[in-house]
Amino acid sequence: MYLEFNIEHSILVPVITEVMVSLLLVLGGYFYGKYRERQKEKGKNLDEYDFYPFEVDNNNFPQFSIKDFRLAVHYFLKNKDYTAARQLIFIGEQNHVRNHLESAELKQYEKLYHTYHGSKIEYDNNEFLENYKRIVHLLGLTFKNMGIEILLHNLMNPARSIMEIENGEVTGRKIGMGTTTLVLDLKKRKELKEDKLNYELNIGSRRFKCTTIPIYRENYGLIGAICINIDINYINEGVLKTKDRLHEFFKNYCATEMALDENILSKDEFEKAKNGKKHWREH
Repeated sequence: MYLEFNIEHSILVPVITEVMVSLLLVLGGYFYGKYRERQKEKGKNLDEYDFYPFEVDNNNFPQFSIKDFRLAVHYFLKNKDYTAARQLIFIGEQNHVRNHLESAELKQYEKLYHTYHGSKIEYDNNEFLENYKRIVHLLGLTFKNMGIEILLHNLMNPARSIMEIENGEVTGRKIGMGTTTLVLDLKKRKELKEDKLNYELNIGSRRFKCTTIPIYRENYGLIGAICINIDINYINEGVLKTKDRLHEFFKNYCATEMALDENILSKDEFEKAKNGKKHWREH
C-alpha cells in the first residue's frame, strides 16, 4: 500500500508541475500579448502631422485633401502609428476615398486598411458616440420651440461632422453637414486649459450664445463635441417684446409630457417642500 502510494505520488508530482508551468506560460503569453497590443496602439493624433488631410477654404470650411491623404497612406505603411493611421482610415471611408484613388494608390490604401483593421474603426467610433447621440436628442426635445439648438459633431470627419442635431432650424444645419475650424480651436483651448463656455457669435445680423463641450477618447484624442447654440435675437426681439410671445416661450419652457412619482430633492429640501416651499429661491 505504501509502495503504491509512493509510485502514484512520484508520477503525480511531475504531472502537476508540468501542468502548472504550462498554465503560467499561457498566462504569461496572454498578458505579454496584451502589453504588446497596448504598446502598438500608442501614437499621435492625425492632426499633429503636416499631412492632416483637410484644408480650409476661403469661407473657413474644411475640405478633404486627397493629396495629403495619399502622403499619409505612404507614411503609415512605412511608419507604424496605430492612432493616427486609424483616424486616417476613418476619414478616408467617410469621404469615399476609394473613388478618388488610382489603381496603384488604391492597392496601397487597401494594404493600409487591412494592416490597421479598418473594418472595425468606423463601427467602434460610431458605437462610442451612440450614447452621446441619445443625450443630444433628449436634451434637444427638452428645449423644443425655444430657439435653442443642440448638436453632436463627429470630429473624426470635420467635412461631415454633424451626426445628430435637434432644433436645427435655429442655424439651418442638418445631419451630414460639416464644421469650420472647430477641431483646431478646441485643441488650442485644451492647451490653454480654457473651456469654450458661454461665448458670443455675431454672424451678419445674427447673434448667438454658445457652449461647446469636447468629447475625448483614449488613443484617439478629440473625436467629438456637443454644441449648444441659443438664438439671442429671437429671445430679445421675438420673445421679450410682447407679453403673448413671452407667455408662449415659458409655456414651452414648462411643457411636460408625463408625470412621475419620484424624488430628486435632498432630504432637507424634501422636508421644506412638504412644508410649503415652492422654488429654490424661496426661503
